[in-house]
Amino acid sequence: MNGKQVKLFLVDGSPGGLTTAEITNWTGSVVSARRSDLAELLRREEVTRTGVYLLLGDDEDAIGDTRCYIGEADVVATRLRAHLKDESKAFWNQAVVVTSKDTNLTKSHVRYLESRLIELATKASRVTLENGTNPPRPNLPEADVSDMEYFIGQLQIVLPVLGVNAIRVRTERSATSPPTTESPVFSLVQKKRGVDARAQQIDGEFILLEGSRVIAEWTGIGKADTSRRAYDSYRAQHEGLIADGSIVVENGVGRTTRDIVFSSPSTAGAVALGRSCNGRREWISADGTFDQWESRGVDDAP
Repeated sequence: MNGKQVKLFLVDGSPGGLTTAEITNWTGSVVSARRSDLAELLRREEVTRTGVYLLLGDDEDAIGDTRCYIGEADVVATRLRAHLKDESKAFWNQAVVVTSKDTNLTKSHVRYLESRLIELATKASRVTLENGTNPPRPNLPEADVSDMEYFIGQLQIVLPVLGVNAIRVRTERSATSPPTTESPVFSLVQKKRGVDARAQQIDGEFILLEGSRVIAEWTGIGKADTSRRAYDSYRAQHEGLIADGSIVVENGVGRTTRDIVFSSPSTAGAVALGRSCNGRREWISADGTFDQWESRGVDDAP
């Protein structure tokens, strides 16, 4: 097992408050803070350094219900103060600052990181980016590019631990990236409605894969109160995915344009089928149901 030790420190002792994160033997330093804790963040030494940062905010009309802005600065604190007064950046309620403990990140390094993080966030399609354009990558020596790619690989581990999935992608793994834990590819087919969906559990997330065919319009109606509430939730998710372009409708059939993360196989199945779904039984691979895959080896465990 190729494990990683991620150290989190709750500065004020409360979940969701000012939090620092680091990986053993990695020079990177990550600090997350709520907007309401910005004054406390600005008093920390980390924000006096050169670095990159992410501003995140909840928005039900955004992809993944999250808006995100990625930036860089010679002195991160100066840029955060400016964003606090910028009405065009009023959406954010969380700031994540990424610097280096050895202060070896230069302006060229953080410009490279900013460009790559925007690229990854665009590819991941888990948030709506507020960046107007993606700045070009600066020309760095080959050794520095290697160092920055390793730095990004560590960020892809740390940020999800903090609940920030903006750059969490399924592909583009290098030799230094950690191995993924992947399930078989599962299928969900309903020929009458044109549904032919594919999904996979990757690193603990159930993902409806790009190119899956799903219903074009939600028509299910629950009978009991609890069923109606569940159906309303599924319908809202389906309509939201069409609205943000994650599902496009062509010739009466929906098609996913990106990998879409769902909270469970049942929710993914319901959005695909247009009805309630026991995802653990209805998603099927060549080796059996999702439930059978998920329970593999349990009977053999001591």
